[in-house]
Amino acid sequence: MDEIRILLKAQVLCCEDKMSNLVHITCGCDLISDVLAFTMPGALLLTGLTNSQVIRTAEILDLMGIVFVRDKMPDEQTIAMARESGIPLLCSPFPLYESCGILYARGLRGCVDIK
Repeated sequence: MDEIRILLKAQVLCCEDKMSNLVHITCGCDLISDVLAFTMPGALLLTGLTNSQVIRTAEILDLMGIVFVRDKMPDEQTIAMARESGIPLLCSPFPLYESCGILYARGLRGCVDIK
């Protein structure tokens, strides 16, 4: 995840100790229904959703972490929920499309590519 942090010029919001984890698949969604339908366990989610529901969804799907795009910042309660669950949160200035493109160009595949 640390390479992803560098590529996306992201700030780590919590769970810095998990930045050495390797990410193999990613998914970009701005709808919880799409996250539930198209994301697989172990994926890194890129999203503009910053509410607590995205943390609960990440718990249910056993996601590797969440990157908030467009410099969107979750509130302290959402960060605390992620910290308690051990879900790393990052914040990137890039829009969703560019963030996904940067990671795809570096060899990371999406959930649909894996299925």
